[in-house]
Amino acid sequence: MSRIQLLSPRLANQIAAGEVVERPASVIKELLENSLDAGAQRIDIDVEQGGVKLLRVRDDGSGIDQEDLPLALSRHATSKIRDLDDLERVFTLGFRGEALASVSSVSRLVLTSRTAEAEQAWQVETEGRDMQPRLQPAAHPQGTTVEVRDLFFNTPARRKFLRTEKTEFSHLEEVVKRLALSRFDVAFNLRHNGRAVFSLRPATTEQEARRRVASVCGPAFVEQSCTIDNERDGVRLWGWVGLPTFSRSQADLQYFFVNGRMIRDKLVAHAVRQAYRDVLFNGRHPTFVLYLEVDPAVVDVNVHPTKHEVRFRDGRMVHDFLFSSLYRALAEHRPGADAAPGHSDAPAEAQPVASGVQIGAFSGQASMTLPEPQAAPASYFSPPARPLTGEVRDSLGGYSALYAAPGSPPPTASPSEPGEIPPMGYAVAQLHGVYILAENAHGLVVVDMHAAHERITYERLKLAMQQEGLRSQPLLVPESLAVSQREADCAEEHAEWFSRLGFALQRMGPESLAIRETPSLLRQADAAQLVRDVLADLMEFGTSDRIQAHLNELLGTMACHGAVRANRRLTLTEMNALLRDMEQTERSGQCNHGRPTWTQMSMADLDKLFLRGR
Repeated sequence: MSRIQLLSPRLANQIAAGEVVERPASVIKELLENSLDAGAQRIDIDVEQGGVKLLRVRDDGSGIDQEDLPLALSRHATSKIRDLDDLERVFTLGFRGEALASVSSVSRLVLTSRTAEAEQAWQVETEGRDMQPRLQPAAHPQGTTVEVRDLFFNTPARRKFLRTEKTEFSHLEEVVKRLALSRFDVAFNLRHNGRAVFSLRPATTEQEARRRVASVCGPAFVEQSCTIDNERDGVRLWGWVGLPTFSRSQADLQYFFVNGRMIRDKLVAHAVRQAYRDVLFNGRHPTFVLYLEVDPAVVDVNVHPTKHEVRFRDGRMVHDFLFSSLYRALAEHRPGADAAPGHSDAPAEAQPVASGVQIGAFSGQASMTLPEPQAAPASYFSPPARPLTGEVRDSLGGYSALYAAPGSPPPTASPSEPGEIPPMGYAVAQLHGVYILAENAHGLVVVDMHAAHERITYERLKLAMQQEGLRSQPLLVPESLAVSQREADCAEEHAEWFSRLGFALQRMGPESLAIRETPSLLRQADAAQLVRDVLADLMEFGTSDRIQAHLNELLGTMACHGAVRANRRLTLTEMNALLRDMEQTERSGQCNHGRPTWTQMSMADLDKLFLRGR
């Protein structure tokens, strides 16, 4: 091998550019983050030919002093950190001091800036060939403009890997959208080839913030999402969570910010998947715009050169907080708790009174009883420590929609006061033995009776299992399991957690486990593979839901078999009781497989369908 020597500044910067500058979108990310760190309230972005010919970012931030301008283009030169303590509590988006040096090494860069105290602006110019900055006076208001021309002009091999102009601009536009979502208080204006793409004004109120989210993610996302704002132990999660019925075929509408920084993190993705597990159709992806606020000291953002990944000091706490917050937000969305799926609520005064309720057509109707084949043998569950309520008992021995205990007077299905209409309204007919048609204050409600009944049954089975626990089944011959020492240590550490879920594990040696008991409900499952998968999750995320997922899958199958079938004729009493159950059941907007259970057609929708008022 040849002798060791120092790399030239130009080559060192071009190597660094390979990590930071992948395409025009990478450049725009670094420039916009610098503008935001400088306190900009307005940012104008001009792009030509997808960003390859020109990238210009102009802001009204604090600006850069004259003597600091050449230094801004040097590697590892930054105003954002001073010592190790600053690095451990990073408040800014950028801090490495590599971006401008890397960009200038593969482009023709002009940096013009003026501070509030300066009499005039100054401009520094450099090209990738010689890297020698040239400083001169210029005309410019307070703030900074960075102009990047001819990206990769001196590295033709890199330029060959760029895609078409349309593709490169779509990546760049996505970066601008992410940063626009991260800072509602800043105005963003984007132009491509002289044409305005979007202009986002500052959003200072909640309504304006929703409007910006609608501009970036589409109005349908805002209409079919629920808001979340939860805080615990100094950690806050807020934002918008798409309803399961608004899922997508790919994960292209998922924005997650930690202290204003857009990230893609395996731990976050795992927590979100867990929260949506019961309500998302197979192969679909959830949608969300979420903001996590934590103490900067408990999150390490210096993990990757592009700063897309972070590491939490207490990953398990963050995972559990994310999961519980999202799980509860989705559970609380049921008929009457929010707008109807796919439709926004019209003003109450604009809606007609439901005639069937008005004339008392449903008065005196009681809850329905739908006796079905046994949903789950009682022996699967541990003996209860106290007498069961009628609701839990029914979910074990065949579903019944009765809320009250046996012997109590049946609840009435009519409104207690004139004009008081339940969210799901009152049934008027059954269509082809599949759908229930109901009339509520807003118009027509259509319910898939099997899907709705399946969700209700499933939630009650889960409640029964939660309240009464699981019965374990000892194995006649314990199953041996060869694992690594780290896996064995993990199993020993979480032995009590395994026990609560019905597994009894015993360590037989440094790299050996024995499975002595399994949950009765999972006696047909591959216990060894399940334990391996759970240990893998525990070591990577600090938690696992695989056992619970298997149990829920089985309960879901039982609920599907126990739910009312198509072509079964229901009375008005039974239909109305099912509607009342839906209003009380968590996640009743979707069946166990993620399909919607109901939809609303407002009077305005119906009028539009029949061209009324035209």
